[in-house]
Formats: sequence, structure tokens, C-alpha cells
Amino acid sequence: MAVYDVDKLMQEARKLAATYRKATGQTLGISNEIATHDVIRLMKLVPAGPGAGGYDAIGTGSREGKYIQIKGRTIFNEKKSGQRVGQIKLEQEWDSVMLILMNEDYEAQAIYEADRDAIVEATGEGSEKRAKRGAMSVAKFKAISTQVWVVENPDTAGDDSMPNQQTS
Repeated sequence: MAVYDVDKLMQEARKLAATYRKATGQTLGISNEIATHDVIRLMKLVPAGPGAGGYDAIGTGSREGKYIQIKGRTIFNEKKSGQRVGQIKLEQEWDSVMLILMNEDYEAQAIYEADRDAIVEATGEGSEKRAKRGAMSVAKFKAISTQVWVVENPDTAGDDSMPNQQTS
């Protein structure tokens, strides 16, 4: 059995997804896996075990022991408004949510973090139906969160050297 470097595999998956979208206009359903991989790597988190339910990673350092739900959004057209964050599992156990925004090449651009209280309060402000689903726009999430990481040079986002982590 060959040993594969997961970071290299994710780089290839990124390229494949971007090429596929450019060729077909359709997206491959792998942005969540790329997002989770990138947030865990960039924020130095520990992946949650199988069946963790409600959270994708566990914090280290200043986030030690925090349960973190990870959401990703690939922004193909920055002019398009109303983009949504995936469903936030309000009924499950977690302490914060990290949202990673990626460009059309599935490269990380920024990571935002919001704690549970801010999210519960923000989802309660919307329609009852959306609140039950834990639905929220990207703009709303950015408004209630803190930017915890940003790419230093967007032109070199795909390089092996990753930008320094920004902490709140």
C-alpha cells in the first residue's frame, strides 16, 4: 500500500475541482472536505474522531478543548450577494464555528470564528424557519465573528508556504 501525503492530495483535489468547474460550470461536492482540511491545518486544530457529531475539530493552544464546527464557502462571484453558510447544527454540542472562505480555485482566503452564543442570538433574529435550520448568510456570519486568519498574499495562496496565522 502506497503512502500518500494528504496535503498533496488536497492540492490535487483543489486543482481538479477548479478545472472541472471551469470546464462544465458545475461544482464537485468536495469543498467541505477541502475546507475542513484547511481549517484544521491552518488553525492547528485536532480532527474530531468519527461520529463526533456536531463538531469537526478540537482546539489547541488558546482554544484548548473547544469543540469547533467547520463551515466552508467557495466564492465564485464576489458581486453575487446572499451567499449562505451551510446549516449550523444548533442542537448539537460545539463551542464555536469557523467559516473558511475560499476563492474560485478552492484556495483559502480568510477564516472567521464565532462563538455559540453569538450564533444562537443571530439565528434567533431571522425567520423562524431559517433559525431552526441554523441558516445564516456569509455577510451575517462575518458581522458576528472575528477574522482569525487571512491569506497574506492572495496571488500566492496555492504556494506550499502558508501565511502566518492571525489570532484574535
